Amino acid sequence: MNASTKGTALVTGASSGIGEVYAERLADRGYDLILVARRTERLESLATKLRDRTGRQVEVLRADLSDRAGIDAVEQRLATDEAITLLVNNAGVSLQGSILDNDSAAIEQLVTVNITAPTLLSAVAAKAFKARDKGGIINIASVLALVPELFDGIYSGSKAHVVNITLGLASQLKDTKVRAQAVLPGATRSEIWEKSGKDVDALMPGKVMETADLVDAALLGYDRGEVVTLPTLHDDGHYAAYDQARLTMAPLLANKDVAPRYRA
Repeated sequence: MNASTKGTALVTGASSGIGEVYAERLADRGYDLILVARRTERLESLATKLRDRTGRQVEVLRADLSDRAGIDAVEQRLATDEAITLLVNNAGVSLQGSILDNDSAAIEQLVTVNITAPTLLSAVAAKAFKARDKGGIINIASVLALVPELFDGIYSGSKAHVVNITLGLASQLKDTKVRAQAVLPGATRSEIWEKSGKDVDALMPGKVMETADLVDAALLGYDRGEVVTLPTLHDDGHYAAYDQARLTMAPLLANKDVAPRYRA
């Protein structure tokens, strides 16, 4: 078995799609793994495959991140296992239909998995990594964080939250050796589309990125130290302009006087 050189990566939503490819790529890069998801059988199958192919240590941690007990179990592991050097917050769900088509239980599940879980796990990982001055947090968001009008605002809003917490962490950790990255995939081939009852090829014909291409690009962005990685965007000047406009507006947003255009 190979000696560990990069520590252990904990990957949520690792049983399929983007999370599964991250697990494969990180094992190839020399990380041991803790694979987190609900489907133990699929996790065990992936773990066996990766152990056999790479010789890495691969552990399965079953946790349902729509349940607080599941989140607590992963939090505890991040807080106490000093071998963990990388967190990949990948687990996510979307709705079948819009906010108007779903009941409170479905909406609450999305909020818990997409917002509560990555927020709490990012927080506990950041504290542990900062104390050791070593580590990284990769949060999987979505391009919909930037264009909420395209689809339902709950999913895109949850991904905007992920971007915001990543930007906040990156700012707070800038003088340390701990890194934070938000990855914003476009339409990517994964099970989340099937689970939400959507045909991604019909919705975005000719624009669906393969999962392996997405992860490889995202990891290259991580290697380059990017805080926000947009694998689908050919001209990074577009995001730079967007970000600069946001930062230019920032000091103008606090003012004791109402703007003249809102005065009767």
